Amino acid sequence: MISAGDFRNGVTFEMDGNVVSIIEFQHVKPGKGAAFVRTKIRNVITGSVVERTFNPNDKYPTAFIERKDMQYLYSDADLYYFMDSETFEQTPINKSVLGDNFKFVKENMDCKVLSYKGNVFGVEPPNFVELIITKTDPGFKGDTATNANKPAVVETGAEIRVPLFINEGERIRIDTRTGEYMERA
Repeated sequence: MISAGDFRNGVTFEMDGNVVSIIEFQHVKPGKGAAFVRTKIRNVITGSVVERTFNPNDKYPTAFIERKDMQYLYSDADLYYFMDSETFEQTPINKSVLGDNFKFVKENMDCKVLSYKGNVFGVEPPNFVELIITKTDPGFKGDTATNANKPAVVETGAEIRVPLFINEGERIRIDTRTGEYMERA
């Protein structure tokens, strides 16, 4: 059990039959009246975000989210197959569970598979990936305008914006959380 007075960012607990995670919290003690905790919480299954206030004495059961390292193997229609590195057991995961940032993951990459009571609800790709540019317009000598970007397609098929000096065949590092170009690899 966790009380609302002990809330911190990232804490997960069960509330009204749902598993929620705290994104932001603030302990408020007004000059008049009782103290309360103002929070922004996310339903970890559906991803919806809600603002809610709690009495600091409220208690909720703690929810344990299992984060397991698994290797992405291949996809077949709407199913994506992951392999447990320890038991070599393969797990199919529906495309609807994968986030938008999964478009940067290529085969044989390690990801974290998130589950609650055996039900998979999310997949976290690595924070940074190195991919090869497969299609982009060529860069020309003199293209030195600051902060100028052009579209490029990487080997997984995802499209991102890269600086003008990046050419086809170059390996770049991408931040999967934001989908932005970081640097040459």
